[in-house]
Amino acid sequence: MELTAIEQDRARGVLLGTAVGDALGAGYEFGYPSNETAIAMIGGGAFDWAPGEWTDDTSMALCVARALEQGGDVDEVAEQFRDWFDQDPPDVGNQTRLVLSQRSRSGADMTAVAASLAGRTGGNGSLMRTAPIALAYLDDPAGCRDAAERISALTHSDPRAGQACRMWSHAIRFAVRHGTYGGVCEFLDEAEADVREFWQPLLRQAQEGQPSDFPNNGWVVHALQTAWWAIHRSDDAERPLPAALELCVRAGGDTDTTAAIAGGLLGARWGASAVPSEWRDIVHGYPELRADDLDRITSNIIAKKGLS
Repeated sequence: MELTAIEQDRARGVLLGTAVGDALGAGYEFGYPSNETAIAMIGGGAFDWAPGEWTDDTSMALCVARALEQGGDVDEVAEQFRDWFDQDPPDVGNQTRLVLSQRSRSGADMTAVAASLAGRTGGNGSLMRTAPIALAYLDDPAGCRDAAERISALTHSDPRAGQACRMWSHAIRFAVRHGTYGGVCEFLDEAEADVREFWQPLLRQAQEGQPSDFPNNGWVVHALQTAWWAIHRSDDAERPLPAALELCVRAGGDTDTTAAIAGGLLGARWGASAVPSEWRDIVHGYPELRADDLDRITSNIIAKKGLS
C-alpha cells in the first residue's frame, strides 16, 4: 500500500501531535487556567519541565513507537518500558510504577502483574501512549485494535482502558487514511453491544457537555471524554489543532495527558503541517529526541510494515 502525500503528512502528525499536546499541557498539570491565562509551552509545572519538553506521556508513546520501529511485539514494548523506567524519570503514573517496579522479563509477565493489581486500574496511562500503534496497522484495522488492547494490558488491566485504546487507535488509523474522525463511529458500529452501549452516551455527553461533566480526567473514561470534547469544540476553528489542544489545557486537571491523547488524533486528522512551527521548533524529550526524530521514527514504522 502506498500512502499519498496527504496521508504521509497525517501519519507524521500522529507522534508530533501527541508530543506537542503533552508539552503544551505540561506546565499547567493539576491546575485550572483561567480564561485570561495565555496558553503556551511555558514548561515548569509540577516537575519543572523545560519549555517544550514532553512528559512521561510521550516518552511512553515513544517506547511503543521504537518497539514498533523494529517490528516488535509486546515483549519488545515491555523491554522499552523497562529501559525508560531504569532512567528514573521524574514523572511516572502510580499504576504504571507499580507494574514496572516488579521488573517483569516478558510481556506476558508484565501483563500478569498488571492483572494482579487490586483497586482502581482504569487510569489514563495506557490511552496516553496508544497513538503510535495506528502507524503500524494502517492497512489492518483488526490488527490495530488487537495490538492496542494487548499493549494497554501491559500496565492497565481495566477493560475500559483496553476499550478506550482500541477505539482511539482505530480512530487515529482511520483519520490518517480518510482525513476524518469517522473512525470513532465506525469502531462503535462494529463493537460488541456492551462496549457500544457504554461508550456511545459518554461520547454524546462529551460532544454536548462541558469538562465539569467529566472532571476526573485521570480516569481513562473522563480523559477520553475531555479529549473528544476539545476536538469537537474546535472543529470549526481557523486552526483546529492548536485550538483543541488549548481547550484541553483550559479544561484543567491532567492537562498534559488529555492534550497528548487529543493530539494524536488531531495530528492524524490535520497532519504535521498543522502543528505551529514555534511548537515544532522547541518540542523535545526522552530519549533526547526532537520533532525531526519523530518524523524519522514514523517513516521507519511505516516502512517496516511494507507501506510507503
